[in-house]
Amino acid sequence: MVEPLLVVSGLAARIGRVPILAGVDLAVPARGIVALLGRNGVGKTTTLRTIMGVVEATAGSIRFADQDITRLQAHLRPGLGIGYVPQGRGIFPLLTVRENLYLGLRGPADPAIETHVFERFPRLAERLDQKAGTMSGGEQQMLAIARALMMRPRLLILDEPTEGVMPRLVNDIRREIAAIAASGIAVLLVEQNLRTALRLARHVVIMERGHTAFAGPPESLRADPDLAHRLLGVGAPT
Repeated sequence: MVEPLLVVSGLAARIGRVPILAGVDLAVPARGIVALLGRNGVGKTTTLRTIMGVVEATAGSIRFADQDITRLQAHLRPGLGIGYVPQGRGIFPLLTVRENLYLGLRGPADPAIETHVFERFPRLAERLDQKAGTMSGGEQQMLAIARALMMRPRLLILDEPTEGVMPRLVNDIRREIAAIAASGIAVLLVEQNLRTALRLARHVVIMERGHTAFAGPPESLRADPDLAHRLLGVGAPT
């Protein structure tokens, strides 16, 4: 059996004195998409922030590429090959598209990666000197994903990539996420749009009250509408 790229075991965390996570278990294989789902407030974003080291883990472990990174400083984690697109995108609106793309690189950009990114996101190549804050929400989301890809990640973590995006651009973003996974980059995806999540993901993890309540293939949710309704408050789409 191939060792998963990312393994989170018994993860617990708190914000201030408030416990948020109390036993999160998930694994992301080296290829494919894992969707992390759950109702609002169950701790999905905190899970991602803890994986990235922004929130400190109080218990449990995080392993990436067979290395324990539970206590690793946050600024060192991207260098291991973890790209992170936070909820709200995290772009710098007063900087240009070009400046946003190259922010965080520790040296010259790899020309092959540049070519790949601009092929994936041709709109960005056309707007390199445009201020990022003047673009639409969907275009800003593409910029945030492209910026993460410039770091050559092995794992891309996406928090609500279709939130606040015009419907006509949601399909574009969905296609790009699928293409990124097909190129060999693992994806951990938090997504409120259940239909999008089940179409993209090979594996689904559902959280409830700060812990993992379900883990399995999307087909299990489709076959058990009561399970989807109990954990997510909605029926599973076909």
